[in-house]
Amino acid sequence: MIVENKEIWIKTGYDLLANSEEKGLKIEALARKVGISKSSFYHRFADLEVFINFLLKYHLEQTHIIAEKEKNCKTIDPDLINILLEHKTDILFNRYLRINRDKKIFDDVVVKSNQIVGNYFVLIWVHDLKLNLTPNQLQGIFELALENFYLKINAEIFNKKWLSDYFNDLKKVIENFRISVKNS
Repeated sequence: MIVENKEIWIKTGYDLLANSEEKGLKIEALARKVGISKSSFYHRFADLEVFINFLLKYHLEQTHIIAEKEKNCKTIDPDLINILLEHKTDILFNRYLRINRDKKIFDDVVVKSNQIVGNYFVLIWVHDLKLNLTPNQLQGIFELALENFYLKINAEIFNKKWLSDYFNDLKKVIENFRISVKNS
C-alpha cells in the first residue's frame, strides 16, 4: 500500500511537471491532484527535494525504456514518431528539465538522458536519411536539432502531424547542409 501510494505521488508529480509551464512544483497542488493529504506526501518523501530526486530517477528509468524501443526503429516516420507519441509525458518532462537547466541536478539528468537515447536516435537518422557525415558533424546536428525540438514542443502541439512535419523540415535542413558541404 505504501509503495503504491509512493508510485501515485511520483507518477502524478511527473505528469504535473511535464505539462507545467511553472518553474516548480507545489505540494498543495500535487496533493489535490493525487487526492491524498499533504501529510501523506511528507510521510513518504520528507520534503520536496527528496521527491524531486525520485522524479529524476523515474525519468532516467523511462529514458532507458525509450532507448530500448529506439534500438528496434528502422525509420523516423512512423517508428520513432510512434515511440515519441507513446512517451509524450517523458518527452515533455525532459523539456521541463531543459527549461530549468540552471539547476545543476536537472542539467545532469538532461546530459544523462541525452547519452542514453542519443546514440540510437543518431543511428536512426543515419539510416533513414542516408547521411554520410562525420561523427562530429552528426553529433553537432543532433545537439542543435535536439535543442530546437525542445524549444518548439509543448503539450498542445505534440502530435503525429507536428512530429512528422518537424522531422520532414529537419530532413530538408540536413539535405541542404549536406549539399552546401559538398559544394564547398
